[in-house]
Amino acid sequence: MVIRTTVYLWLALVCVTGIARADQRELITFNHPAAERDWQSVNDGVMGGRSSGSRRINSSSNLEFFGRLSLANNGGFASVRTRRMPLNLRTDDTIVIRVLGDGRQYSFNLYPSRRRTAFSYRAFFDTLKDRWAVVRIPISRFRATSYGRSVVGATLNPAEIDGLGILLGDKRPGTFRLEIASISVESAD
Repeated sequence: MVIRTTVYLWLALVCVTGIARADQRELITFNHPAAERDWQSVNDGVMGGRSSGSRRINSSSNLEFFGRLSLANNGGFASVRTRRMPLNLRTDDTIVIRVLGDGRQYSFNLYPSRRRTAFSYRAFFDTLKDRWAVVRIPISRFRATSYGRSVVGATLNPAEIDGLGILLGDKRPGTFRLEIASISVESAD
């Protein structure tokens, strides 16, 4: 009787957990052969800088973003971003990423389909050194930027977002490494 009750409680917990998480869907997965090709690196070398940033899918099927940030030649950023893809975001969504950090501050970027030079909607997040964390960023927290500066009057339309990325530009030279296990979205309804 005790075993049966324990099994029923475990099944009830699994079902309730499944229901509570039904509003979350994966945006990006890293567990398929083409996963690394879905991403590209864009570093300050496009403007003469010397930073290096790259990406790879590791043996745990996680995306690693790593490299060295340099301030030489007016540099100071490294990034990875997806190629264009449908994301189907909505105004009340929350981006949820699970990361293994290095203690640095990164930004999560959203790119609209009508891309302009160096334009994105950006929200910052902090990481804990050598610790996994779940970062939750409501769509309402993203702000328009171009060349790292705020753009006044630009309104984020989530339906127009067809790319995302992660950028390091904390003005601290040296090596960095961020591991991303998952990128998903939670909807309010």
